[in-house]
Amino acid sequence: MSPTDADRHRGEDRQGREDRQDRQDREDAYVVTGPTSGFGRSTALELARHGTLVLVGRDAARLDGTRAAVEGRGGRAVTVVCDLAEPASVRRAAAEILALGLPLAGLLNNAGVFPTRPTANSLGWDTAFATNHLGPFALTEALVPHLPDGARVVFVCSGVEDPERRPAVVAGFRGGRYVSAEASARGEWAPGGSRLAGGDAYATSKQCNLATVLAFARETPRLRFTAVEPGFSPATGLGRDSGLFLRLLGKYALAPLAPYVKYWSTPKRAGRVIAGLLTDGSARSGVYYDEKGRPMRGSALVHEPEFQDRVVAETRALLAGVPA
Repeated sequence: MSPTDADRHRGEDRQGREDRQDRQDREDAYVVTGPTSGFGRSTALELARHGTLVLVGRDAARLDGTRAAVEGRGGRAVTVVCDLAEPASVRRAAAEILALGLPLAGLLNNAGVFPTRPTANSLGWDTAFATNHLGPFALTEALVPHLPDGARVVFVCSGVEDPERRPAVVAGFRGGRYVSAEASARGEWAPGGSRLAGGDAYATSKQCNLATVLAFARETPRLRFTAVEPGFSPATGLGRDSGLFLRLLGKYALAPLAPYVKYWSTPKRAGRVIAGLLTDGSARSGVYYDEKGRPMRGSALVHEPEFQDRVVAETRALLAGVPA
């Protein structure tokens, strides 16, 4: 065989491998919660070329908008309406996702809220804790038995759960204030917490997210559980309950500075990091990543297996008490 023929065959082999990988990507399906704005939308757009997306959120019209954007990039997407604060809605959504019959390859638990005043769901549970922790936990448990070996489950967490993390302390947080799953559902937090409205609820829910990732990674080694701190992004929808002035300040004054400030990020940059974690073919599990995709540490408490197991056991018990 001449050098020219050998080069041609190598090129054909390489193209064949790329075509097979592209077909494999197209066969995969990824579930993305909170895909209508911020990190979730950016991640969905990054995933458009990797397979079918199952877009899960509360607002049907906004879900359709993200679906259209994904399809505009040549991807495929379906929508599932779900309020993660409501266990019954999560059960219905999980059943609807499974009924689609798609080959699930990954789940992104991204949806989150940061209410600046206490609010409750239909069961009287704190909305932030229910939306940020209980809903994602229930959705994950419902889908895990149907995920193939090696599938990836990513939780969007936050460094504000760590009382020793300086940027979070400067911002007014005092770390997670977990007492028990029942106490958190009632909106009760350990004393000595933040004066920031909604700060304890948000930090505690994110601490429970991270504890869940680390516990699930030990419980189910056939799957890959990871957590990510996407960085502070002033332009995301997380602060939608803030006043108009703060929302405008974040969008027009602070957001342009994000690429240049340590620990800050943008939805586009975070979307690339999160999509990379969802499509990562490695066997890494139980790892917490920062806004640049580098391994990081959470609080000392969240790395204690006893604490992780307590959060998971109490969360399961709380959710088990909800009538079907």
